[in-house]
Amino acid sequence: MRRVVLLGRGGAGKSTFATRLGAALDLPVVELDALFWLPDLAPMPAERWAEVQEQLAGESRWILDGDLGPYDVLKPRLEKADTVVVLDFPLWRCAWRALRRGKENRAFWHWLVTYRRRALPVVDAALAEHAKHATVHRLRSPRAVEGFLSRVDQAPT
Repeated sequence: MRRVVLLGRGGAGKSTFATRLGAALDLPVVELDALFWLPDLAPMPAERWAEVQEQLAGESRWILDGDLGPYDVLKPRLEKADTVVVLDFPLWRCAWRALRRGKENRAFWHWLVTYRRRALPVVDAALAEHAKHATVHRLRSPRAVEGFLSRVDQAPT
């Protein structure tokens, strides 16, 4: 694993997972939310976002952490990934985590609640089209995350 894309609904624990995986694999972690949202919390235009990702994905080693829902352009990073991890946790778990971390706007909550019905099919279609060469892991629970990280820690380097 040298180029990892991490996706999943808000509150799934993507950033925590990315940090732990980055430490285990000695890979730099890029939190896409920090790059995508403009100072007024407006989304970056799609064309510019694709360009930013092309630059990021052009590096030889990385974890790109983020799922920007309806604003996202997945193709640039999926085409370069060797591994994709989708954190597909239940709504109740993600909602609880999102509530604990602080205020979110209405658009976030709409995305969170409708993720499996609306966003996940888009993610799955993008994976089928742009990540045929990548190994895809769909983790559905904290136990699955811990098992995955344990296997990574035990793998020979």
